[in-house]
This record gives sequence, structure tokens and C-alpha cells, in this order.
Amino acid sequence: MSEYQSASQAPAVNFDKLVHKLDEAIVALEESRPFAKAGKLPKLFDIARRVLMQPGGCEAIEARARRLEEAGVFQGTDWADPSILLPSLTPHSLQSKESDTVVIEAFSQLRLLSVVQEHYLHPSVSAEQAHHYLTQVLAINLGLLFGMTGEAEREQGKLAQISQGLLQYVADHIGYEHIIDSLIEEIWRILEQRPIRVSDVCRMITQIAICRADPEADLGSAGRGADRLISALYGPTRACSEDPGIPVYEQRLESMDAVALQNEATGFARSMHDTGLVSPYHACFVRYILEAQDNLLSSSLGLSSTGRDCLLCYRELVHTLIDTSVFPETAQGLYGLALLLERGILYQPPVAPSLWRQVRLSLCPAARERLQYAYGYEPQPSAWLMQGVLNMLGQPLGVGQGNNPTCQSARALSMWAYNDPDYLLQMVAWAARDNEIVMHFEGQPVSSARSAGGVASEVALDLDPVSLVVVPHLDRIYAEMGRLCADREGDPHKWVNPEFHGWSAGRGFAINVDVATGNLIGLEEFIRHFYASYHPFYNGNQPLIHPQPAGIAVTDSAARFIGWHAITILRAGLDPEGEMRVYFFNPNNDSGQNWGDGVEVSTSGYGERFGESSLPFEQFTSRLYIFHYDPLERGELAEVNDDELVRVTEGVYRSWGKGRVPADSLQAEPPKTD
Repeated sequence: MSEYQSASQAPAVNFDKLVHKLDEAIVALEESRPFAKAGKLPKLFDIARRVLMQPGGCEAIEARARRLEEAGVFQGTDWADPSILLPSLTPHSLQSKESDTVVIEAFSQLRLLSVVQEHYLHPSVSAEQAHHYLTQVLAINLGLLFGMTGEAEREQGKLAQISQGLLQYVADHIGYEHIIDSLIEEIWRILEQRPIRVSDVCRMITQIAICRADPEADLGSAGRGADRLISALYGPTRACSEDPGIPVYEQRLESMDAVALQNEATGFARSMHDTGLVSPYHACFVRYILEAQDNLLSSSLGLSSTGRDCLLCYRELVHTLIDTSVFPETAQGLYGLALLLERGILYQPPVAPSLWRQVRLSLCPAARERLQYAYGYEPQPSAWLMQGVLNMLGQPLGVGQGNNPTCQSARALSMWAYNDPDYLLQMVAWAARDNEIVMHFEGQPVSSARSAGGVASEVALDLDPVSLVVVPHLDRIYAEMGRLCADREGDPHKWVNPEFHGWSAGRGFAINVDVATGNLIGLEEFIRHFYASYHPFYNGNQPLIHPQPAGIAVTDSAARFIGWHAITILRAGLDPEGEMRVYFFNPNNDSGQNWGDGVEVSTSGYGERFGESSLPFEQFTSRLYIFHYDPLERGELAEVNDDELVRVTEGVYRSWGKGRVPADSLQAEPPKTD
């Protein structure tokens, strides 16, 4: 079976038979005595989970919502009285790894949807109250609604399908117009991070445009800020403001004079850099001016003097890149091209020849098939891959791991694009042309083609084109490197990270968790060492030269431990308010996260550059468990003052460090405070 075979090709499930079993389980619960009901619930929840995984499952549960409640499914739970439910708590239950929790949350929301549709006259909640509650739930869970998954959803596995399907079902029935304002705010928050893969954002914007165009949708005062977003995709300039369609726009271009063309170029550039989105009309315009009016190319890309100089020096290469890869479907590559020119990386001797190789690269069947499966057959797979290359080189901090446990591979791609672009292009060439990548671990070759398997059993398709082709190979190599040092004492990341990411990753390694037991070890020394290595006030004000791999303990908004996660430390510095912050790259699809206990990751407003996340230095340190450093540059352990040390250590013990203190260890005990 192909690694990306669709779920629809799995063995068919007899849905009617499954629903019949559900009805039998509900009858058994209805007929049981109060003290015996708890014994009937596990079977009911298991069948309901299977029903909810199928098309039509939410509808089947909604039709039985009243019977389920009256049978006692909510009895003795937090969901018993819907009038006191809090929308802010739904992310915890929807992202739970406990299937019963997800199922009972689905029961509760479908019960309220039944109330909204007046199929169920509930004694404690009105249709208006239920509608307001569900609207808030959708607004709070927008990322999950539109498939923008994070660590919690990846940890959930298939349960996330139930949560996402539930929210989509609810939204379809109460209308997206009721969450428009929250949707717009969410879109701008995501766009501030400048992701490479913007298909989810485009879906959101399209949904808003559909709502606004629907005469039956009563938006009221909602959606006032949507115009800029909609126009960015469907009409960024005067000549295409009413979204006339590509053929009509092409005809209009032919009749424009020099002034009108200049205005179009300026309008496209302004819209692109304002939002990070590129309209298909922009690609149409650039292809039109490429031959006779290429003096407008700089204006249409919005280039500064740096970008213009680079464009002039490499004019033939840029023209070829546009000609072979920029089409209405792949228009987003123009933003990557503009930023690539602004970075000036074409002046690095190996980069331009590597891009020429990429233009002429013959794709292997596996890479071609994977790209076609994800993006379609028009334009050619090579155009999609080149679009991905341009975006990754222009937006190295826009890489996302998708719904895959491959944060290490996504981090590596970002680090290479940021720091070593010709090495990234070499990886792309090997994976796309040869269907094999060979790296070395301590002098021993490691082949992706001969690896026993990676961290991910299969790599999902929700990735940018470069990641789609390269990540499956990197994932297998990373896992194989881990296997090569599995018998060594300590954490395998100590040896794997420097070999995998390259020479710029520090060979020094610090960890505050005992691998064998999971308990905290040497926490105070770990904190002092991190301050000495990275904090400008303790390391002689030495800026970080090369981005460094690090590991964090991810927690949810209740500060509960979720799992270990790979990130890149980019820099440390004072924010506009004078607070020292760590700026880092998070390969998760959405870096703006609430990690609980007051730790909320920022992506804008505190001096972040596009794609960066940031936290105050203390808060970041409280979630850090692994970092690398140059052992030849290590100074003395930092004399961190006691108050700051206590704040950091208490932050650890209140969150992911809870329960990680060995009973016989005094060293790892939480510090005492007055």
C-alpha cells in the first residue's frame, strides 16, 4: 500500500450496523438501574467513538442526543448541567488523549446543537444560550476547526479526527458568519508568523468571502476587517478588484499603458508584503511583464536596493525561475523569491549554480507522484517543488511540520535554509532526483533508502513542497542515527543533533532530565549553565552566531506536560520594553501557544521578526530541557541571583516538572520560598 493512500481506501465499515449497536447500548443504559449505569458506559463510549469516526456520525449522535442525556450519560460528570459549561475549557477536552473525554464532549456539543435547532427543548438551557455557547466554542477552537493542528492534536492521534469533524459539523449548522470576527483576528495572527504553507489561511479567507457574498447570511457588524484579506487573494489591484478571472485580466493587461502597469506592479507588491499572501493575478502580471516590461519586475516584487542589485546581477536566473515555476496556482512562490533576493543569498557562490541545477532537475517517480497527489497535476510537479524551494529559502522560519511528529526534520530544513542554503538545495536534489539521502554519523554513512523506518509511521501530505519530498528521508535518517547510539548511556540527542544538523550545532550538550527515570537532575546547574551560554548579561554580551537546536517540554494551557519538542534558539536580546527575551523558531504550525502558568508564547509585539516566537528569558528557561553549546567557549556558571533562580525553578515544578522529583533526592527538591 502506498504511504499516502487515502483513508477512503480502507476497508468499509457497515455504518448501519454500527448505529444499530449504538441504539442497543443506549437501550441497555436506559434500562439499567442508577448504580449499574457506570458499568454500561464503557461499551457505549467505545461504539460512539467508532460512530463519530465515520461520515454521518455526528448526525447520528445528534439525533440521539436527548435519549443519551435522559439515559444518564452525563450523570455525575462536569457536563451534567449545560447551563454552567465554560467554552474556554473545551480545548482541554477536545484535545484530550482519553477517548471517553473526547466522546462525552462530542455528546455535549451535539446535545446543544440539537437544542439550537429546536429538536430538543432542554429544561436548563435555551436555544439562544446554546447558540451563544457553541459560537464561542468555534471561535476558541478555530485552529482545530480548520485543521491547523499542534502538539496536542498529534499526541491525540485519530481522536483528533473526531474533534475536528465535530467542530466542522457544528459550524456547518450554526453558520460561519457567527465567528467571522474571531476568524479574521485568527487569520491576522497566523499571517504575522509568515508561514510557507498558507492553504489553511486561504480556506479561512475564502470562507469569509463566501459568507459575505451569501445574501441569506446575516453578518450584522461582523467582518468589517475582512476586505484587506479578501482583496489580497481575489483583487489586490484596481484592474482586478472585482475578481474578473484570469482570462479577463490577461486581456486588460494588453491594453494598459506604462502608468497603469506601474500602478499594478506597486499595488501587487504592497498587498503581498502587507499580508504575506500572493494573488494568482500577481503571477499572471509577472509572467506578462517578464519579456517586454521586465523593468517593472523589481516594483512588482517590492524590492529594496539590496534586492534590486541582486536581481540585476542574476537577471537570467530570476527570469528562468519565474518562467518555470510561477503560475497562478504557484503564485505564492513570488513572495519567497522577493525575500530570497532581499536576503542576498545568491551572492553566496554555491547558491546560484544549485538553483540552476534545481531548474533542470529530473524528478524521480516517487517524488513526482507524491507532489501530484498533494498538489494536483497542473502545473508540473517540478514547478511546485521550485515554488517550495523559493519559499523556504526566502522564509526559512516559515517551515511547518504539519500533522506529523517530525519536528526534528522540519527544524533541520529551517536551520539549513537560514544558515546553509546550498546544503539545503543539495538535500532537495538528492531526495527529489535520487529518492535517497545519505548523511554520515561519526563517519559511518546512513542512507534513507536502507533505514529501518522513521519516527513517523507515515508522513502526512499537509506540508510545503520541499518538506513533502525531503522530510520522509530525513525522518528515517534521524531515527537511524538514534538507533546507532541507542546503547549509549544518556540522551541520544547528545550525539544525533550535531551530526544531523551540521557543523554549526554546538558539540556541548546539557540536559536536566534523567533519561532512565524521567526525573529532574542538576536543575540549578542546568539553569546557570544556560544563562552563561545564552544570556547577554552573563556571556559577555556575545550574540548567538549560529542558530542552535534545543528541546522544550511542551505543556498545555493548564501547564500539564504534553511531550518533548524540538525547536531552534535564534537569538536573545532586549525587547522594546527592556525585558530580556529568547527568540526561537518553533516548527509547529502555529507558534503562538499558551503553555500555562502565565507562559504565553508571543509571535509579534515584542520585537519578533517574521516567523520568530519569543518568551521572557526566565519563562523560556522554565520549559527548556535540552540545549547545545560550544564547549570551547563555555564560561563559568552564571551567578544568577537567587530570586531569579527561584522563579525559574518554581516554574519548572509547577508545570512539566511536577512529579519528576525522585523521593530520595534532596538536590532536585523544589526551592523553598517565603
